[in-house]
Amino acid sequence: MSKSASIVLVYGFWGGAAHWGKVITELAGRGYTSLHAVDMPLTSLADDAERVRKMVAQQAGPVVLVGHSYGGAVLSQAGDLPNVAALVFIAAFAPDAGESPGGITQEDPPVAAPNLAPDSDGYLWIKPDKFHESFCQDLTADEALVMAVTQKAPLAGTFGDTITAPAWRKKPSWYQISSQDHMIAPSNQARMASRIEPRKTITLDASHASLASRPREVSDLIEEAAATV
Repeated sequence: MSKSASIVLVYGFWGGAAHWGKVITELAGRGYTSLHAVDMPLTSLADDAERVRKMVAQQAGPVVLVGHSYGGAVLSQAGDLPNVAALVFIAAFAPDAGESPGGITQEDPPVAAPNLAPDSDGYLWIKPDKFHESFCQDLTADEALVMAVTQKAPLAGTFGDTITAPAWRKKPSWYQISSQDHMIAPSNQARMASRIEPRKTITLDASHASLASRPREVSDLIEEAAATV
């Protein structure tokens, strides 16, 4: 199995590149050497997609683009570059043209929707004392505390930014559903997964933070996508 593909990991709202830590070490242990966790501003879909495009363009060969949560919307917007060979959605939004993460969320509100709170600067946070139960109930209290304190809040307006031409209509895709997700309703994930007609869909008994609580299974799915490159 070739390990030559570059794997670019894209986090979502309230995340950060370090959320991919366990997946990074898992994939590195399997022999993948071109691993990149892109850092985004979470200020608008256009800003975030442009940052990802720049990272992808830096890679010499084919790229497997992996997105968690809102990162799936970024994949959908930015994944049309010619060297993107595969898209992997991890408990992620996969909006169609004209859709936004916020609009999809309103169609099927998740359990933790009441645990979000805006600040006076327009950023939207998960209430720190609700972070564990909302985002990562299958991680330890200490892990949840670190995630809560280091959460990267998006500008609230980013929720309403719409996709123009989703890359998943042209690129082969894979999707992981989290059946115990409190941030994106599992039924919404299943609907989006069905719509993109992925090469493979897996369902994990996991929270929204499946990339941290189930890194081996998430890495298996990424590796399966990379094997097609």
